[in-house]
Amino acid sequence: MNAAASERHRLVFVGDPMCSWCYGFGQELSEALAQLPEMRLDIVTGGLRAGATEVLDDAGKRLRLSHWAKVEAQTGLSFDREALLARRGFVYDTEPVCRAVVAARLSQPGANLLAIFRALQKAFYADGLDTTDPEVLVAVVTQALSVQALDAQGLQECFVADATLQVTQRDFAQARRWGITSFPALLGKHGEHLVRLVDGFAKAPVLLATIDRWMDQTSMTVTPRG
Repeated sequence: MNAAASERHRLVFVGDPMCSWCYGFGQELSEALAQLPEMRLDIVTGGLRAGATEVLDDAGKRLRLSHWAKVEAQTGLSFDREALLARRGFVYDTEPVCRAVVAARLSQPGANLLAIFRALQKAFYADGLDTTDPEVLVAVVTQALSVQALDAQGLQECFVADATLQVTQRDFAQARRWGITSFPALLGKHGEHLVRLVDGFAKAPVLLATIDRWMDQTSMTVTPRG
């Protein structure tokens, strides 16, 4: 991909850190983007189970473990099944983890947001942490920012701020306006034109081929300059 093309193109990843297929997709998207260093990526949090109130029972846990097994088979990623099974009174509310992504986006606009998104995924799926707990979320994002040599000062305040709550809800609403009801999804934006590139999990080579094809098609269109 040439730099001139990258300036006119961006990708939009719509997902939820507590969506197991998004966990697999995050790894593949990172691999694809490593081949596209000039490509800009925006992340819109989808709110898979935002606002859930019911306690996850044993049947619900078994259902999720069946999904985890499929993701593991496709990607080789690790899962801490015991942590989920042992957790009592667990409400699978994904609003807080989505809000943690938004808080990172607002407090550190220059951060690699996909790396933070993936750190939250690893915390839940591989490390067995409770990513509905605000203290856990702030700690995970703080560590992810420190890896990027970025300051997390103000992150806690941003996470609990009304403005961040509102922006998170706007993310959810935006995903619905785009007609996205399941995750992950990858969109391509060229100028003001937005297209759905990928719905659901895909491997890095498929992502690269799809992105390249979209870029070739859109690069033939001259974007007017105002």
